[in-house]
Amino acid sequence: MLLRNYLQPLELLLQILLDRHLITSHCVTIITDEVIEITSPISHRYILLRGNESLTDLLMDASEASCSDYIVRIQDPRRFMVDFDYVSHHGLIRRSDRKIIILPSDLPDEENKEQLLDVLKMRESNFVVDILLVVPVDTNIDCPVYDIVTHKFVGIDSDDLIYLDRWNSCSRAFDKDGRLFTHDLSNLEGKHVKVTCFTYTPYVLLDLDPNIVPLGRDGVEVRLMEEFCRWVNCTIEIVRDAGEEWGTVYENFTGLGVLGNLVEDRADFGITALYSWYEEFLYLDFSGYGVRTAVTCIAPSPRLLASWSMPLLPFSLYMWIGLMFTFIYESFALFVAQGFSLRKIFLTSFGILITQSISDASFQSWKIRSVVGWMMLTGLVLDNAYGGGLASTFTLPRYEPSVDTIQDLVDRKMIWGATHDAWVFSLTSSRDHLLQQLVRQFHSYEPEELESLSFTRKIAYAIERLPAGYFAIGDYMTEKAVNEYTIMVQDFYYELCVVMMRKSSPYTPKMNKHIGRLHESGLMLAWEREIALSLLNYRVQREVKLSRTTRDVETIEPISFRLVIGVFILYGIGLLLATSAFIGEIIINRRNNKRRQNNT
Repeated sequence: MLLRNYLQPLELLLQILLDRHLITSHCVTIITDEVIEITSPISHRYILLRGNESLTDLLMDASEASCSDYIVRIQDPRRFMVDFDYVSHHGLIRRSDRKIIILPSDLPDEENKEQLLDVLKMRESNFVVDILLVVPVDTNIDCPVYDIVTHKFVGIDSDDLIYLDRWNSCSRAFDKDGRLFTHDLSNLEGKHVKVTCFTYTPYVLLDLDPNIVPLGRDGVEVRLMEEFCRWVNCTIEIVRDAGEEWGTVYENFTGLGVLGNLVEDRADFGITALYSWYEEFLYLDFSGYGVRTAVTCIAPSPRLLASWSMPLLPFSLYMWIGLMFTFIYESFALFVAQGFSLRKIFLTSFGILITQSISDASFQSWKIRSVVGWMMLTGLVLDNAYGGGLASTFTLPRYEPSVDTIQDLVDRKMIWGATHDAWVFSLTSSRDHLLQQLVRQFHSYEPEELESLSFTRKIAYAIERLPAGYFAIGDYMTEKAVNEYTIMVQDFYYELCVVMMRKSSPYTPKMNKHIGRLHESGLMLAWEREIALSLLNYRVQREVKLSRTTRDVETIEPISFRLVIGVFILYGIGLLLATSAFIGEIIINRRNNKRRQNNT
């Protein structure tokens, strides 16, 4: 009963805090190892700790039920902050404005005060804006007095404590009676925020000449962050990716690169073309999208077909198969008409098929004449069709098949690549067989390898098609190499570039509002155009943009030796075979004559 009377002033203070400062809360979780009675109309969940009961599991259940504001009164409040941070990372519910009120326990005043103030020095407290500590001043008098203390979340020296107010249990009034949850993040007072990124044009460009570009950095998303800091008054500190670019996240909440810096809390914001990947969403917070980008490829441009193949172009493959079947059928018909005689049936059929004259000495039978007549009619039609097709083939330039769609890329089994597997993160969960094959054909290389491969015409390169009409192209694609590549017609997929933050980051609502303001003003498109014209390789941009326009035009040209060299090659091969056959016949005939003479 003595303990009950001792706690009564604290319960009164708690009642006032609930009614004034948590009245808008959806649900409040009360964690205590001693009974606390409240009569507030606010929905709440009561957790009474007993022994070594797992606080983590209890907090996880409460968080998933959206009871994400907390009142804590336990012997060691640091235990709560550690478990609270774990739940914030691993839980599904995200909330940026969580409020925490930590009450003193039944320990002596000095020990209580020391434990409470130590909470604000913890790493986990740096990611929570609204923490109130009820610190006992003197509880050994008839009218206990309590200080309301919080940390200085904003500003350069954020380790300082802020004494917001003092409450007297007898007067039941605060000295200042002001707002206790004061942080709205509209003014961070120069607070250093860490931004992790790497050079990837036109999103981020680092290590530029400070005499040309202030601070030596620029890019669409760099400007997004700088404008954000101008709006909320913060200072940017760049955190490098350690050569891992986008990196990856592991199940134990560690990682590499930009994603690893975020999940391990080495940075507050992550930029550089971070897409809205589902796997990463399980570990991080996403802002609204800043850039809508489409991923496609530049593939080797189709070259003029080899001249030796041009005589074969008038007919398709199926037409040539049908022509061969016609030749065999005609030869068989002539074989039957000649009374099952094989005499000259193949030479005669071939000659008629190419409309060559033949001797009619052997065609006395009406059966043979009838078959030959139909053969001549068929040969006339086919020969004229081939001649017309051959004329157009030699008049208009003919190119290799182009790589325009995903199906074309898969059918040709062409590798497409970039510097990181992040290009296929959005495709790996697809069940479409075509996209699965597309993912298997992707390979990541070092920039030096990609630059050397660009001259081999054996690989396609992943690029991004940006909303203002420009492209995100790696520096490994040079002016000399890009002339041999053409942008594909079909996009592989589109994605939304976001700013990533730790899960339940306090900056998420402010960043969403900021990005919305940028879209309303049209600054994102203007920045993309300005950066492309001033800092990117404009010749590469132009070549990619006009690659289809400049190469789709087919012009009529007079027949040159380049076009007919293939015919002469085939003619030379025919002469060589005919000469060889002629010489072979002479040799064979001489040998046969010698054998006859010897036998006689």
